[in-house]
Amino acid sequence: MSVLHAILLGIAQGLTEFLPVSSSGHLQIIPWLAGWDDFEGRDDLKKAFDVALHLGTLAGLAACLRREVWALTRDGMAALARPQTPMSAEGRLGWLLVLATVPAAAVGVGLRSVIDEADDEVWLTAVMLAVFGALLWWADRRPGRRAVGEATGRDALVLGLAQACALQPGVSRSGAIITAGRLVGFDREAAARLAMLMSVPVIAGAGVYQFIDIGGLGGVPADARAAFAWGTAAAAVTGFAAVKGLLAVVRTRSFGPFAMYRIMVSALVLSLIAASVR
Repeated sequence: MSVLHAILLGIAQGLTEFLPVSSSGHLQIIPWLAGWDDFEGRDDLKKAFDVALHLGTLAGLAACLRREVWALTRDGMAALARPQTPMSAEGRLGWLLVLATVPAAAVGVGLRSVIDEADDEVWLTAVMLAVFGALLWWADRRPGRRAVGEATGRDALVLGLAQACALQPGVSRSGAIITAGRLVGFDREAAARLAMLMSVPVIAGAGVYQFIDIGGLGGVPADARAAFAWGTAAAAVTGFAAVKGLLAVVRTRSFGPFAMYRIMVSALVLSLIAASVR
């Protein structure tokens, strides 16, 4: 794999992981449009690269929201160590975020073979971009005033089920969570922040699981490690920027432009597919 391709895909991953536009969809569509075949016949290498990019975006998020992530982790572990002590708001939210990962973990493990088979269907990714873009636009028009601290166990399960849908490329993990969050009454900033915070346990858990599955560092060929490192770094830097940018934008703007972007990309991809089969 070339270093240039790795950097470009790392930038795409970092910019789209936390925006409601589907990072997995972009990582599928960009090589398809460009005609790249870096992973032709090497599904194991592709999975390893996906792990590296996701861990890069996790590092970017953790750096950007380091105080918040640390408080949730610290107070959540303190509540586990001292169950008789009243739980703080941060500890409670930390455990709600863990609860929200259960649906995605269950679906990911139970339907892994089905998901892998659908992973190369570009037309399906394009359709999901449009469908969930329209859902995002519709949900965002509803009023919402709830803050992050008002999340309940029911909310965690609802948002967790939405997150599980994002195992299909094109859905968008953050987009599905934001859509569900808006539907249950969270304001735009709260919905976006919950989507980001929910990514910490799910990306970390999936990263460890897949890292073990590919055989650790031994699963990455020596001649690909430089490309992996550059791609991971690019994902971390752009992920940091995307988190900062999204939280600033949603304080004054709607998610409408993201929904429109999704529909436009979907229309482009589907038109190219239709033209190629004529």
